[in-house]
Amino acid sequence: MERRLVPVKLDSYKPLREIVLEALREAIINGVLIPGERLMEIQLAEEMGVSRTPVREAIRKLELEGFVVMIPRKGAYVAGVSFKDVKDVFEIRAALEGLAAGLAAEKVTQEEVEQMERALHYEREPDSLEEMVQSDTDFHALLYKASRNERLISILANLREQIQRFRTTSLAVPGRPKTAIQEHRAMVDAIARHDVEDAQSLAAAHIENAANIMYEALREIARGK
Repeated sequence: MERRLVPVKLDSYKPLREIVLEALREAIINGVLIPGERLMEIQLAEEMGVSRTPVREAIRKLELEGFVVMIPRKGAYVAGVSFKDVKDVFEIRAALEGLAAGLAAEKVTQEEVEQMERALHYEREPDSLEEMVQSDTDFHALLYKASRNERLISILANLREQIQRFRTTSLAVPGRPKTAIQEHRAMVDAIARHDVEDAQSLAAAHIENAANIMYEALREIARGK
């Protein structure tokens, strides 16, 4: 059997079921487990070095999150991504990120602006796609924090895993990372000068551009490329 997943580390403070859940979710987000692939509990358990119980619990949780679909009498499969999935998530995200950027422009401190500047610096020198995605995630987390709206931050956190799945796909497209950094740069400049309207429009446009990248990636998949 070809091993793709690595054995989980059991020295974490987290419960085993959470460790397995995070490992499987990450494998789906990063394309190790691909859309349409059947999830075999025994195989996954062997690859991860755990019993079937935490794997079974993780698959059920991933179904609730939309990463897995259960087909009667067939089993669990990695969920595909449809144009409607992308459209729904990005419409919500564009509105919420625009709101967050506008609030940040109103309330941001000089220290937070400097944190965003440092995040932009780290974004320029990623060693891998994983680091690129993490840097992008960190930048947006700083933006959310600067909004000072805990309810908004909580709503965006609930979308985080779905956003991560799309983020990985869009940032893997050649040229997109450089463009995304330029868009982040413009957002930080608007926030630093407390230009609410410009910050809102730039943030919404940034998300819309990412959505368009996702649409094209889905078209490529549909064409079998």
